[in-house]
Amino acid sequence: MDQILALLSETVPKAQTVEQLTRPLLDLLGKVTGMESTYLTTIDIDQGVQRVEFARNIGEMAIPEGLVVPWEDTLCKRALDENRMYSDDVSECWGDSEAAKALGIRTYLSAPIRAQDGKVLGTVCAASSSQVTRAPDVEPILLLLSGLLSYSLEREILVERLQRASTELVKLALTDSLTELYNRRAIMSELPRLFALARRENKYVLIGAVDLDGFKVINDTYGHQAGDEFLKAISSRLKDCLRASDIIGRTGGDEFVVLALGTPSADQDLPSEMQMASSLLQDRLTKATEGLYALGESVSDLQYGGASVGVVAVMPEETDRDEAVRLADREMYRIKQQRKQRRH
Repeated sequence: MDQILALLSETVPKAQTVEQLTRPLLDLLGKVTGMESTYLTTIDIDQGVQRVEFARNIGEMAIPEGLVVPWEDTLCKRALDENRMYSDDVSECWGDSEAAKALGIRTYLSAPIRAQDGKVLGTVCAASSSQVTRAPDVEPILLLLSGLLSYSLEREILVERLQRASTELVKLALTDSLTELYNRRAIMSELPRLFALARRENKYVLIGAVDLDGFKVINDTYGHQAGDEFLKAISSRLKDCLRASDIIGRTGGDEFVVLALGTPSADQDLPSEMQMASSLLQDRLTKATEGLYALGESVSDLQYGGASVGVVAVMPEETDRDEAVRLADREMYRIKQQRKQRRH
């Protein structure tokens, strides 16, 4: 026991992560129990699964890290339900466990890892394909290890949850909730990055402004729910017609902005090439919005004539990003006036 306490006093203070704490403890558990495999699992009760996070294997039987099994089928749950920490005849005790059969477990030892509120977070286990006699004092040692791991595991789970929540909050702050495209804030924050990238790689920037003609009439005629369906469908079609590297966002009720980079060709006149690139993108975006739209079961399908789209191409050294956005808006309004004149 003195050797064990000495090892723990050396290991525990140095560990900065669950893994750094767990690996030496699993080695220690293996030496104490004499079993082939020792491992730590985490349990997701809501999902109904158990996952092997870290494992130490020295024999023919191996418990693979990353293994996910149904929680209801595990030896850990059976042992927990029966308050039984050890068995050297698993097939007789828990012969209905498919996971135990698949892994070839004959001897098994485990203790739950609990949070401060008593919730089971995981287990620390030892297993062997052969019959292994229970080592003296192994149960107190196992409980000591599970207690040491409980705080570290609970802390890491909490940190992971906070990180996921933070990531989700950032996503929500930069995403339009209806269309799941970038919102105006995200688009405006992408512009400096895109202009900087264009300067480094000697590329030009394409900026497209898209305005949905007649959207107010659609809302007034079919209702706001149908209008939302129309916006989502438009968003999907616009996104599908772009390259993976292009950026699109909804910047207003019926307004969208598209950002893209263009690479100058060595054998073409740059102004002419930029004009052609902007015309091609403008045509592609316009055609993407044209067509038949289903607005809901109780609403007739809508034949839509397309949006007003203005696209400009600029060199980042010659035009700043704010002026580039204004140029794209100006071009979009010019196109809108032309479309109105043609309709009249």
